[in-house]
Amino acid sequence: MINLNATATDILRGIREGRTKAADLMAATFDRIEAANPGVNALVSVLDREDALELAHQADQTEPVGPLHGLPIAVKDLANAAGFVTTMGSPLFASAKAAKTDDIMVARMRDAGAIVIGKTNTPEFGLGSHTTNPVFGPTRNPWDVSSTAGGSSGGAAVALATGMLALADGSDMMGSLRNPAGWTGTYGLRPSFGAVPSEPHADSFLPQLSTNGPMARNPKDLALLLSVQAGRDPRQPHHTPLDQAGPSRPLRIGWLADWEGAFPMESGILDVCSDAIVALDALGHEIVPLSPGFAADALWDSWITLRSWQVATSLAPLEALPNGRAHLNRQAIWELDRGKAMLALEVHKASVTRSQWFAQAARLFEQVDVLALPTAQCWPFDVDMDWPKEIAGQSMDTYHRWMEVVVPASLIGLPALAVPAGFGSHGLPMGLQLIGPRGSDFRLLQMAEAYHTAVDWTSKRPDV
Repeated sequence: MINLNATATDILRGIREGRTKAADLMAATFDRIEAANPGVNALVSVLDREDALELAHQADQTEPVGPLHGLPIAVKDLANAAGFVTTMGSPLFASAKAAKTDDIMVARMRDAGAIVIGKTNTPEFGLGSHTTNPVFGPTRNPWDVSSTAGGSSGGAAVALATGMLALADGSDMMGSLRNPAGWTGTYGLRPSFGAVPSEPHADSFLPQLSTNGPMARNPKDLALLLSVQAGRDPRQPHHTPLDQAGPSRPLRIGWLADWEGAFPMESGILDVCSDAIVALDALGHEIVPLSPGFAADALWDSWITLRSWQVATSLAPLEALPNGRAHLNRQAIWELDRGKAMLALEVHKASVTRSQWFAQAARLFEQVDVLALPTAQCWPFDVDMDWPKEIAGQSMDTYHRWMEVVVPASLIGLPALAVPAGFGSHGLPMGLQLIGPRGSDFRLLQMAEAYHTAVDWTSKRPDV
């Protein structure tokens, strides 16, 4: 019997060594999807079972073509995968034709032997950290199906947590690989900007807030998928090489907690994350309470300016479609209207703040090797809510202010790894962000692998 909760590394080793048939793995995967997906709604646009089995039989009849040979995978429904509709969770595209080509990252996974069997659910246009949309509905947290799984890679995280997938891709502008990982007890890595090439759109210099990346149930599997996704591509020449060397000594970890009180946190989050910090300390790393030396409000002002400006450039063509604006949700309209109204000098001012934070972060990395923050400021909220309006008595003034804790890494393209931190008194998971200098992705993963094997909460799986 195939253990779908085994590591992707072990499953793939079984296929390479002939102990596991890709067709048997596919059959077990579809059994699991049929049992678990109706209750959580993580996978959408799933292939017909017989068609998927035929692809797996073909994989069994050929020599392995790459490190993911024979592994079922589903692609986040913001990326193009040939043969599948890319809906982006929007009614504008629900009836669109299937994509004819793969995006760069998807092509790399297919070239490595992965078998694409469907899409993972995402918020409409990927906006907000709550995976729900008018096309497919909400993705539910497997630890409590009345709660959100986060987003925008919520479908991917839930598919991993429930054993429907062993590896998953995602994307991260504002915590989309980190927040759902933290809320489902899985791992998500926002890579260094430029490590995983994005699509070659018209402008490649100015929009540098978002990146694709891997999700998994353990750091070793994250490293496997990152090695497939990352690397140069001449169509998108912005490239950040990744240092393959692991830590040769215990690391100094700067604990930023709640940014000196600037980030409101729900009760219990800092306690759970402090336990994870203690576990890292027990592994020999030095924990340093650290002052960020930078105003959170300045980061936020810079972020929402650059984000709205960037999001508006992608949404403006959709608004121009017949009845296009009528099909945009209020988050999209908020970003679109702000971005369209922006002056060039406002954008310049925001980028100056970003540059100042980049310089300050470099100074912090002269004192420590890693920065640490929670992955979220609140626990998973009710799946029927749109977003939290208040945290710890403080009003949230935008649809995404409650995700402010992810901005320090996103604003300047730093690698940020979400690791499971533990569980609150209500039994829901929380995660910890480990943030390093650009290019230090594999160092973070190697540190996390030791952590993964040392603490018991990283192996817990929901009973779904």
